[in-house]
Amino acid sequence: MNFSRNRPVQNQVRVNHRIRALEVRVITQNGAQAGVLSIGQALKLASEQGLDLVEVSPEASPPVCRIVDFGKFRYEQAKKHKGEHSHASKLKELKFRVNIGESDYAIKLRHAAEFLQRGMRVKISLFFRGREMAHQEYGMRLITRIIQDTSAYSHTDANPRLIGKNLHAILVPGKAKAKAPPQSPVLMPQPSAPAAPAAAEARKPFGASIKIDLKPVPSTSGSS
Repeated sequence: MNFSRNRPVQNQVRVNHRIRALEVRVITQNGAQAGVLSIGQALKLASEQGLDLVEVSPEASPPVCRIVDFGKFRYEQAKKHKGEHSHASKLKELKFRVNIGESDYAIKLRHAAEFLQRGMRVKISLFFRGREMAHQEYGMRLITRIIQDTSAYSHTDANPRLIGKNLHAILVPGKAKAKAPPQSPVLMPQPSAPAAPAAAEARKPFGASIKIDLKPVPSTSGSS
């Protein structure tokens, strides 16, 4: 029998004879309503079943008590609290700028790697300022590079989204499942074009910084 007057109380939960109310509303182990009983009757009912009387809603009138195994109840409450805390920290956000420098990019990418390898999702946020909105392709290029640079330990389930002046992408831990390439017709070999500098940079661990020159270009029309 788990009925005990000396059981330690954690998180201010009152158990058995620590319950102060003279009457309580009792819920049985199976979740059935036993009605409003005197504290003596409630304690006797719990004792007969070899269980504890635990006050779960002290603010109610009368207080609500459950007949349970307090050790199991305490374990489930701790597990629930841990799960809620873990869920709240499952998503981490990292903010980028279109003209982020190489060193800052490397630092943020390492942070993303750490979060992803710990099983967390990472939200990549990119904010456009002023005239940067006219160059959204640079932001998409940066987001694409981030996705490529973290592809060893993450993937995305959806394309990046532009909401207002913010471009978002969610990185999910784990590599994307490989898909069989579609069958394509056999083509005649074509002369290979030289690799573009941007493609070569994208293969580097962190790539080169992406910068936008938004200064207006002086007009040369009408000059003699």
